[in-house]
Amino acid sequence: VQLQASGGGLVQAGGSLRLSCAASGGTFSSLNMGWFRQAPGKERDFIARIMANGYATTTADSVKGRFTISRDNAKNTVYLQMNSLKPEDTAVYYCAAGSRWGATMNYWGQGTLVTVSS
Repeated sequence: VQLQASGGGLVQAGGSLRLSCAASGGTFSSLNMGWFRQAPGKERDFIARIMANGYATTTADSVKGRFTISRDNAKNTVYLQMNSLKPEDTAVYYCAAGSRWGATMNYWGQGTLVTVSS
């Protein structure tokens, strides 16, 4: 499975971005998908995940109410809508895929940089 994240960029605090992650080489509709981020000098953190069928999601408390994960199985793509962005949201955002809900992800994309200016 190959994952290609896109949509990162520079945005002012309070603004919005939508990240996309296109998957190829596997059966997308059977994969649980997730977003993670890694800020400079910090460990990679979980942001959100969505079940293969899209019926369930989990979101980290740090972004709950501001970030929303969704997927379009017809387009083999998972999204992360990010609203009310804060400077502390600055990080490289990674999409990931896994076969078991809640377990370690099996596949990782290359990351897309999000920079939020104050």
